[in-house]
Amino acid sequence: MTENIELNMTSEEFLNQLPELFSKSSGSRISEDPRYARILRENPTCAELVRDLEYIAEQARMLLEPENEIDPSPELWSKIQNSLETDKSKID
Repeated sequence: MTENIELNMTSEEFLNQLPELFSKSSGSRISEDPRYARILRENPTCAELVRDLEYIAEQARMLLEPENEIDPSPELWSKIQNSLETDKSKID
């Protein structure tokens, strides 16, 4: 259904197709797709929803990318260890 986008799609039809559009977008931005320019321009609510969903999808992808993981510095590990040892000595 999304392969032949209707130029006169209503906002309701667009909203009903959003889950499928996002699942097939492969990381591309629906908000930048010329096929949806008119519906997004004429329907601020649809445009805002698409922007919000794109932002959420982008943030989710970033969370899953292993190169974005940052290992704590050796200094931080040392501080943690010292803090644990201090706490342990207070218990003993």
